[in-house]
Amino acid sequence: MAFHAEGLVAIIVFYLAILAVGIWAAWKTKNTGNEGDRSEAIIVGGRDIGLLVGGFTMTATWVGGGYINGTAEAVYVPGYGLAWAQAPIGYSLSLVLGGLFFAKPMRSKGYVTMLDPFQQLYGKRMGGLLFIPALMGEMFWAAAIFSALGATISVIIDINVNISVIISALIATMYTLVGGLYSVAYTDVVQLFCIFLGLWISVPFAMSHPAVTDIGLTAVHQVHQAPWLGSINSLDIYTWLDNFLLLTLGGIPWQAYFQRVLSSSSATYAQVLSFLAAFGCLVMALPAVLIGAIGASTAWNETEYGFPDPMTKKEADMILPIVLQYLCPVYISFFGLGAVSAAVMSSADSSILSASSMFARNIYQLSFRQNASDREIVWVMRITVFLFGASATAMALLASSVYGLWYLSSDLVYIIIFPQLLCVLFIKGTNTYGAIAGYLFGLVLRITGGEPYLYLQPLIYYPGCYPDENNIYTQRFPFKTLAMLTSFFTNIIVSYLAKYLFESGTLPPKLDFLDAVVARYSREHMDKATLVKSDNIVLNELAPVNPRHSLTLSSTFTNKEAFNYVDSSPELSNTEDN
Repeated sequence: MAFHAEGLVAIIVFYLAILAVGIWAAWKTKNTGNEGDRSEAIIVGGRDIGLLVGGFTMTATWVGGGYINGTAEAVYVPGYGLAWAQAPIGYSLSLVLGGLFFAKPMRSKGYVTMLDPFQQLYGKRMGGLLFIPALMGEMFWAAAIFSALGATISVIIDINVNISVIISALIATMYTLVGGLYSVAYTDVVQLFCIFLGLWISVPFAMSHPAVTDIGLTAVHQVHQAPWLGSINSLDIYTWLDNFLLLTLGGIPWQAYFQRVLSSSSATYAQVLSFLAAFGCLVMALPAVLIGAIGASTAWNETEYGFPDPMTKKEADMILPIVLQYLCPVYISFFGLGAVSAAVMSSADSSILSASSMFARNIYQLSFRQNASDREIVWVMRITVFLFGASATAMALLASSVYGLWYLSSDLVYIIIFPQLLCVLFIKGTNTYGAIAGYLFGLVLRITGGEPYLYLQPLIYYPGCYPDENNIYTQRFPFKTLAMLTSFFTNIIVSYLAKYLFESGTLPPKLDFLDAVVARYSREHMDKATLVKSDNIVLNELAPVNPRHSLTLSSTFTNKEAFNYVDSSPELSNTEDN
């Protein structure tokens, strides 16, 4: 493959344009917020992100390189097809559910990060534990899409993979470093436009190539391979459902999502943004589906790609750039490459900012340096943006199973963080003992289920498991959802058991070493005012943390306070005086 100088120039121009937009956004908003609120402005954009920019940035967060490439790959792979391209529907439903049930209680209480309610209710140590799977998810996701980008660029313009990964990561880290959420949001607008335009321009050219059969015919008839509509084998129904629930419910508890929710100007706007992004995810998946269908309808031996086809060469994960390269004119393939690059950076910058936001606020400030100045927090965020960006880049270059690590960490987000989020928002009376027990049970059940991508053999063989071509046993049983439900109910049962044992006197107060039941107001529990600044929110809007000595069954499973938006009240001054 020849080196394409014009392609390299096109990518450089695109990257410089994105960097310029990011720096412009940082300069435009550098004085946003009060003098002491600069860190919060970086994390949640001063809570004044409008519907247009907010809708673009929330959509771009999900429509990343993995989303575009993965959807095209799923449609292309014989035996899977569109029936297994779950991401578009799964993530769209995730955003709808997030808007219906989670956006309003989180935004109305004025939290700054997703981990704030956990630290408020369960204490700073539990917040630190939950930071681990949240960080792993963000970092491995960023590394996986950086890795995909490097391979994509090398396919089309034939330059060194490592150089392309490093430059892409450097650009994304640089504008995130200087502008925070403002730069990420404004560059997302440009990037989403590039994705939409670049992929849609490529589709007609690829579809009209002489080697491509009518995709309407290949959807239901076998021509070059199995029909690209695909099917679900009866033995795989439970696996399909397990993966679908993981995408739908596990797509909610991500800081990248809640960062957009919490940056909205109101709780209602946060809900509307979620619904707009759900629609945007579906629309942006259409060209990727068509490109996957085109790949499945192509006689590859009649193209410059030659024989055998990408599936036989084990390059199915690269079907999107391969279609751009071999079925489109050169200048069109560069437009498509710009689209894929935009998709990667629009997700990578969000993940890096999310990880640094949680560390600076929930670990550094609330756990270790409660009296840290705003300037100190800003510098911690800048340093961690650089460190996390460098770490994601290193993993993309060095790790051989980045996608396997990301699959495992995203499972942990679903199995551990999602049930904890349900409990902290909607279940009364849960405490730190239940949260830790649920965390451990979920973690053990997931790890013992094995992970073929990491060549990790299971310790528990659920019904229907079978060995793959590498002799690694793969589970058909929906063990991930089982682990999530086990974590959820363990949290509730252990919380109420601990509450009963301490309040009935069965266990002496001195054994309440986590200060979760008896000593609820000890030093371990943070003052509620440290989580939310007084000029942002009325203290009585915070979720109550007082111990409840009597609970009825009907009141146990609904936390009504989470749904009630309390407007600012003049009673605050009386509350503070008392």
